[in-house]
Amino acid sequence: MENDNLNTIWNKQNDSLQIDSPSKLIKIAKNQRKGQILSLAIMATTVVVLIAFTIYTKTNQWNDFALGLTLMISSLFFRIILEMFTLFRKDNQLVSLDSKTYQDYLKKHYKDRLTINYIITPLCFIAYVYGFIKLLPFFKVEFSNGFYTYILVSGIVSLLVILYIIIKSILKENRFLQELKQKK
Repeated sequence: MENDNLNTIWNKQNDSLQIDSPSKLIKIAKNQRKGQILSLAIMATTVVVLIAFTIYTKTNQWNDFALGLTLMISSLFFRIILEMFTLFRKDNQLVSLDSKTYQDYLKKHYKDRLTINYIITPLCFIAYVYGFIKLLPFFKVEFSNGFYTYILVSGIVSLLVILYIIIKSILKENRFLQELKQKK
């Protein structure tokens, strides 16, 4: 139903679209929304796991372990709130603006995302990694050498995969912004 309403709105407008067609822009917007929702779900699941781990370990004194968990949870929680805000703000604009104004809005939106992508995301990632590093000495003491090695290796691999996904998503957003700029 939502797609039908959007198609109706777009089709009522003039054909001076700068992107090939309204359906292409809607398709791109839907794909990006799916990616953002998947990212939100992964980050939220990670936050829930970290909070459950915090409750399980009953950390009631402030030390590097508590600092590490706090950094990891807060950096992800901040990113979740930021992503939700930009996602829903963009969706609200999609249904309220004509195609030309929406394209102008998208250019501004993706320029704003540059700040998120190049300043906020790296800071959150660094805080998360630093939090993970703060946990390692505690894991080394509490777990066997084999399990500690597993945590270390899987943690590093996971961080590298996350870094790859972040970089890929930033490059995709930058390409889309360049496409919007070229289609004047």
